[in-house]
This record gives sequence, C-alpha cells and structure tokens, in this order.
Amino acid sequence: MPSTPESLPDARAIALFLDMLAGEKGAARNTLLAYGRDLRVASSALGGRLASAGEEDLSRLFASWHALAPATLARRQSALRRFFAFLVAEGIRPDDPTGRLETVRGPRPLPRVPGRQEVAALLAEADRRVAVDPSPRHLRDRALVELLYGSGLRASEVLSLGRFDLRPGEPVAVIRGKGGRERMIALTPAALDAVRAWAAHVPRDSRWLFPSRRRHLSRMALHRIVKDLAAAAGLDPARIHTHALRHAFATHMLEGGADLRSLQALLGHADISTTERYTHVATTHLVRTVARHHPLADA
Repeated sequence: MPSTPESLPDARAIALFLDMLAGEKGAARNTLLAYGRDLRVASSALGGRLASAGEEDLSRLFASWHALAPATLARRQSALRRFFAFLVAEGIRPDDPTGRLETVRGPRPLPRVPGRQEVAALLAEADRRVAVDPSPRHLRDRALVELLYGSGLRASEVLSLGRFDLRPGEPVAVIRGKGGRERMIALTPAALDAVRAWAAHVPRDSRWLFPSRRRHLSRMALHRIVKDLAAAAGLDPARIHTHALRHAFATHMLEGGADLRSLQALLGHADISTTERYTHVATTHLVRTVARHHPLADA
C-alpha cells in the first residue's frame, strides 16, 4: 500500500528523494547536500509537515524567506519543485503545491576569466618547478593545471579520471561528466605530455590517475595546488582557481574562433544557453581590444 504525505515522515520522504537523485539522476554530491539542507530547513519551518504542505503553506514559507539572496531562494525553490514532483511521480501525493509559486531566478554573473598572459604565467611556473625538481609531486601538479586549462574539464572530472582513461598518444578521450553523461574531450599536446610524464609515477594498483590514499586527490587539495602556483607566479590567487581555468579555456577558445556547438560539446553543457554566457565575455574582450588599439578610438 503506497504511503501518503500524512503517513510518511518528512525525514523519510527527503531521504527517498535524495536516493532517487543520486541513483537515477546521478546528481553530484554537492547538489545532494544543498537540496537535503534546503528541504530540512523547509520541513523545520513547517513543523515537520513539508510532505503534506499545501499551496498556502508554501506561499507563507516563501514570504518568510523574502530577505534571502536571490540565488539562495532560487535554489530552495528548485529543491521544493523537484521534491514535490518526486512525491507525485511516486504516488505519495496526488498534487503538486508548487505549481502557482512565482519562479525565482538567481543571478547569473559573468565568470571572471584570467587573461592569456595570466594562464601562461601559471603554466610557466608549473614547468619551472618540474625543470628545477622533476619530482612526482611537481609532475602531478603540472599535469593537473594542464588538464584544467588544456581540456576545459571540471575540477571533479579531472580528479575522478581513471588511470587508463587517457591513453598515451591519443589526443581524444571519452569521460563521464556531470550527471553521469559521457562526452568526448580533446587534449592539447602539452596536456598529453604532462599526463604521460606523471602517469609513469602512478602506482600500478591505483584505480585513479591522481590517487591519494584510498581515493583520488580531493578538491581542496587541488584548490591549494592551483592557488600555490598562482601566488608563486606573481598572480592574484583570488582570480586564479580551478573553475577560472575552465572559464579561460572556454573564453579563449571562442576568441580563437571556436563555434558554440563544438564548445558546448567539449564543456559538457546540457543546455547551450550555459555556453552562450561566454560569448558575452568574449565580446567584452573584443570591445576593449578595439577601444585600446583602434587608431580612431579616441576620436
């Protein structure tokens, strides 16, 4: 006999929903943590009656959240919409009380993109360290930053690469990215060389290309590596981080003449509108270039 909202405790309903997101949708760990946190906040505010809440309950709930940042409010609304859609799909409740909620959209600021010279300085610092001391640590760090910029991979995608996902001498590879979706990526010769040099030091029994103890290298460790290289290269560490290198890959590709559809495939964006954000960054760069160098710019 199927459960009803009244008979199913919020904690259990939320747990079932998160299990579905993880198992069927392949949601990332950070998404699961954020949605779980948002739903528990909503449940607490409604006295543990979230699963059985009606339209008026949710309207009052959102009214109480009016002071939240738009991005936070948009994420909470998304969590609630997906949660109630799940309850309806599972036959736990017959209706979706979020239908009349006004959609809240969080701001989508343009990414801060390091310039070509900044990225070149970062990569040069990684090369310099290998030239001075070709230790496994320096070889690993160079391979990491070359992959982040040379392929446009997300930090999580780089870290979860298997030991044999990238084959020596092959400039393309198939990886499993966000949401469990497979896509083909292309690697620059510099990235291939850096990976080849590092791979010779990966333990033979390792499942991962970048192992660390029982799993792969952590996001925090990668974050520290990039920041350390940036500081040593004389760059502002606040501007250079793992996702900034992915932004730089996308923007510099567009500036070089890449088309949006190809870039969408390389970045693994499900929606081309996400890729289109980079056209604004590239356009801004072009306008500044004309303003700085055209002979009639000051006329």
